[in-house]
Amino acid sequence: MSDTSEDDNEITFQVKFLGRVEVVRPDGLQILDEAAQRLKTPDKYVPEKTAKKSKVDLFLSLSGIDILENKTKFLLYTCPLSTVSFCALLPSSTKVFGFVARHPAADMYHCYLFQSKKFSHVLVSIIGDAFRASKKEESIRGGRDLIVEALRHKNKMLQRENSELKRRLEGQTD
Repeated sequence: MSDTSEDDNEITFQVKFLGRVEVVRPDGLQILDEAAQRLKTPDKYVPEKTAKKSKVDLFLSLSGIDILENKTKFLLYTCPLSTVSFCALLPSSTKVFGFVARHPAADMYHCYLFQSKKFSHVLVSIIGDAFRASKKEESIRGGRDLIVEALRHKNKMLQRENSELKRRLEGQTD
């Protein structure tokens, strides 16, 4: 499978997911550093920190960022762009990047960290561009509800997955 694909204002990258950590502030390079250090320290009471480096598909669109487990396509996390407050490369390692997003239902922030040998710089730039485009589109649309856009995106992904599964099933019955 290729590392990237593009379809109708949606870009997909395959990267290693290092984990998700609750953070105290919505932005800053220090937040990324602290989150990376916390992920390196095992903690049996915080399952997000014990997550292994697993390949994920990172879907970027104007509606948000979706993180899907690569093999099962199970949706791990979804972050509407309106909740993203910061995105940058880790200062100590240019292969590691992360973003901070506000939890949609609670007054807390999470830092999501990833590793990509080829695309870290590109992804930080694309997430920033998507965030700015989303804000511009939101103001043009008069603040149309981003949840509707996120549901449309999910529907499109499920339709694509359904088509792939039908194709595989037909291949097995022949």
